[in-house]
Amino acid sequence: MSDSPITDRVDLAVRPVLDLWCDLQCPDCRTALTDLHALRERYGDRLEIRPRHFPLEKNKHAYAAAQAAEEAADQGKGWEYTEALLARVEDLSRRGEPVLLEVARELGLDPDEFDTALIDGRHLLVVDADQAEGKAIGVTGTPTYVIGGERLDGGKSQEGLRARIEEIADRLLAAP
Repeated sequence: MSDSPITDRVDLAVRPVLDLWCDLQCPDCRTALTDLHALRERYGDRLEIRPRHFPLEKNKHAYAAAQAAEEAADQGKGWEYTEALLARVEDLSRRGEPVLLEVARELGLDPDEFDTALIDGRHLLVVDADQAEGKAIGVTGTPTYVIGGERLDGGKSQEGLRARIEEIADRLLAAP
């Protein structure tokens, strides 16, 4: 990147985006982290990876977990929180919302603010908007990826998805 703020904005504007529609109580989303780490390693800042919320009805604590992830993002540790929470999928399923506050504490975030955010619903609109957009584009399970206008469903199988994402990202990055 250049030192020019205008050029920097242009460079960032053409960077491909990988949206990850995720349920933070979903074991398959935890498995997808391996692919995300490999994609970050391969592409660095050339590929923007955006987490999107798609809490599934079958996962009782997923909606609260999505709101908690938004609070973590507001406190500057959105990805760290998402990864730490996915590492505790079974614990979240078993013990519920107290796990959301425990993860916040472990990451040095303000658990009282998390508790307040879950009560006052300040992040409901973001979660609802993500879920509505996901439904509108045909997301039915998690993880689901969208890159270059293509939806890749990992809810049934993640086999071959990283290779397909890399193929699309490479094509997008090579485009003039």
